Amino acid sequence: MFNGQCSMDNHVQLPDDFVRETRQVMGEERFTRFLASFGDDTPVSIRLNPAKLSTSHLIPEQSSPTRSLLPLTSVPWCALGRYLRCRPNFTFDPLLHAGCYYVQEAASMFIDHVFRCLDFKPLAVLDLCAAPGGKSTAVRSVLPADAVLISNEPVRQRAQVLSENLQKWGYANTFVTNAYPKDFRPFGSEFDLIVCDVPCSGEGMFRKDAAAIGEWSLQNVERCWQLQRDIVNDAWQCLRPGGVLVYSTCTFNLKENEQNVRWMMEQFEALPVHIPVAPEWGITGSLLPGFDAPVYRFIPGITRTEGLFVAVLRKPGSAGHETDHLRLTNRLQKQLADKVIHGLTVQPQKSKRPNKPYKSPPTQPVQPSPAEALAVDFDRSKYPLVELDYPSALAYLRREALVLPPDVPRGFVVVTFEGHPLGFVKNIGPRANNLYPPEWRIKSTHLPDSYERFT
Repeated sequence: MFNGQCSMDNHVQLPDDFVRETRQVMGEERFTRFLASFGDDTPVSIRLNPAKLSTSHLIPEQSSPTRSLLPLTSVPWCALGRYLRCRPNFTFDPLLHAGCYYVQEAASMFIDHVFRCLDFKPLAVLDLCAAPGGKSTAVRSVLPADAVLISNEPVRQRAQVLSENLQKWGYANTFVTNAYPKDFRPFGSEFDLIVCDVPCSGEGMFRKDAAAIGEWSLQNVERCWQLQRDIVNDAWQCLRPGGVLVYSTCTFNLKENEQNVRWMMEQFEALPVHIPVAPEWGITGSLLPGFDAPVYRFIPGITRTEGLFVAVLRKPGSAGHETDHLRLTNRLQKQLADKVIHGLTVQPQKSKRPNKPYKSPPTQPVQPSPAEALAVDFDRSKYPLVELDYPSALAYLRREALVLPPDVPRGFVVVTFEGHPLGFVKNIGPRANNLYPPEWRIKSTHLPDSYERFT
């Protein structure tokens, strides 16, 4: 038994109140396994962008072993997720900057499984507290091509990071907004799916973030569960009848989790949705005595993850109509115009056609958007493409000027790494001016000796 302040072998100290409350919630056996997890390395995982990097890229090639990411194992609830053997310095991998994969905690990839288990395909999705973008990129990857995703973040600086990550992910029909949940209430019941990954007391991040331990208190738990109900109340007004809300926290206590779900069921007559899971995944159900609604807990030491709680709830009724995407995007641009940071607007579906060699267009834009080159449907015949080696790719990502081969046409050029676009330069002959967004650049001047895949 642990008494007083709990101290781990790696000098992590957990607050007395947290130890007492969490042991009571988890029970002695689970809590002991949770404590033991502090002596383990935190898992490292990535999720592939299926439009840019297929799982076949992860199979070692005998002729060129350096071309493999060499993952250790698959994330069991996400076909596109992989655990890595160790944590590489992701900053120096051009494929990350090209949007080929996203570094994401494995438990958060459960949203991919939730989406695939729904009995309908959402066409209008709102991710209400979305930064830095893990759940938004996961959802956008499996949405129908003509669906609309509004990815929102109330904190301006975090919203800019969200915008960068979604632009690199490259899917159309995606908007990034910097608004409060209440700002969406005038939309009414427009959304088929709303993701509420709400601000929380952060208990599930204690293993990887010592600052979260220092910020924790019972008073903060009280503030969080009340804020979470305010956010859900705003979100519920925007959910169409028959639509689904995915509620998640990265914490363990009952007030922010099961008790909030029970409140939703009583307040809104929300209907819990059962998501099938395999026993070997190690996901824990409800820990609130007498409350047996389907919920999904990821507990370090039991699952190979950090801490997460997920519940899926359906709004009673039926919408009786399909979402009008054009009306939704028009309303967004009209009602929240000053809060839209970035928008990849709705595009008509184009027929598939093979890439053609570059032909100089009659006119080129004043300066193309960086999102154009990173888009999954980027037209490779519109600009000349120049493949960069690894040192040159890092130089580009540090926003340094490049010198291109003499036969490259002047004007706007897309530079690539291993065939994946990184962005634009403007070739003026003696050099190429770097058009990579300044706020995205790699600030480190360190240059690795060679390009090493994740081993």
